[in-house]
Amino acid sequence: MTAGGTDWTRWVRDVPDWPQPGVLFRDLTPLWADGDAWRRAADTLARHASPESGPRPLYVLGIEARGFLVAQALADRWGAGVLLARKPGKLPRASYRQDYELEYGEAGLELHEDPIPEGAPVVIADDVLATGGTARAALELVENLRGQVLGFAFLLEIGGLAGRERLGELPVTTLVRYDADGAAKQLD
Repeated sequence: MTAGGTDWTRWVRDVPDWPQPGVLFRDLTPLWADGDAWRRAADTLARHASPESGPRPLYVLGIEARGFLVAQALADRWGAGVLLARKPGKLPRASYRQDYELEYGEAGLELHEDPIPEGAPVVIADDVLATGGTARAALELVENLRGQVLGFAFLLEIGGLAGRERLGELPVTTLVRYDADGAAKQLD
C-alpha cells in the first residue's frame, strides 16, 4: 500500500490456473461488487489518467467486456463518450477488425467504422494489462479509424508480462501494478 492510500489489492482475488493451467487470473469482481470501493477506485484512476496538458478525451474506448465498466466510469468523470471494442461478430453494422495474440491464444476486436471523427482524442480503458496484445489491437483500431490515442487506463497491470512495452511511448496508468515477483505498486 502507498503511504496514506488505499490498499486496492484487498479487492483483487487470485484465481490460479484459469482460464488454463499456469495462468494466474486476477479477479476484480470483488471491487465492482463493493460500490464505495469501486467509486473510489474509479475516481483515483480518472484523476491519474486524465491528460495533464493538450486535448481532453472526447471518447473512452472500452475493451470487451470488463473494459466497458472502466471506460464508462472514466467517461462519466471526464464528460466523454464511450466507444465499445467488441469481440468479432457482435456489431450490427460495418466494422473494422484487428486480430491479436493473447498469452494463451488468439482473438480479435471490432469497432464500427464510423464512430470516431478524424483526429478525435481517445483514451483506451480495460481492466487488466497483461501481454499488451488486446490493448495494442485497440490502439491500432483507433489509429486505423484516424482517431488520436492519448493514453491507456487499466485497473491492474501484470508487469512481468511486459505489456506496457507493446504500447509505445503513450502514457499508461494503472491502479495496481504487480511486478514479476507479485509485489504490488499502487496509486494513491
